[in-house]
Amino acid sequence: MNRTERQIDSLVQPTIEALGCSVWGVEYLSQGRHSRLRIYIDKPDGVSVDDCAEISRQVGHVLDVEDVIRQEYTLEVSSPGFDRILFNERQFQDNVGETVDVRLNFPFEGRKHFVGVLTAVEQSEAHVQIENDEYLLPLENVQRARVVPRFD
Repeated sequence: MNRTERQIDSLVQPTIEALGCSVWGVEYLSQGRHSRLRIYIDKPDGVSVDDCAEISRQVGHVLDVEDVIRQEYTLEVSSPGFDRILFNERQFQDNVGETVDVRLNFPFEGRKHFVGVLTAVEQSEAHVQIENDEYLLPLENVQRARVVPRFD
């Protein structure tokens, strides 16, 4: 997360938790007049459309008062979904054994895209098994990582 995303995360977390959910992650895509703020929420028994609507209203008020984002933006609140984005090391650890789709900021061993089984997370590195090869991907180099859903 960048500085703005971390600031928004800490600002909205108390409001979201007071409404019975937790912040899964925050994405701020600054694109001029078409900027978008996505806040992913989660809770043990799943997120409903009503949860998203209520949190959107409450968080919208908080963000308006605090004026963290000074330009126009669209606020989206949703569940992380089946193909959830992994935002932090704890989320990586909680998904060991799952297939992940990882995109890096900078090439590692000549590639920036890896799809394989997350076998471990140690010392801020994700261990991703692809066929017979295991790659140790530094989490600080991860641009985006998603869980690849299984429909068994």
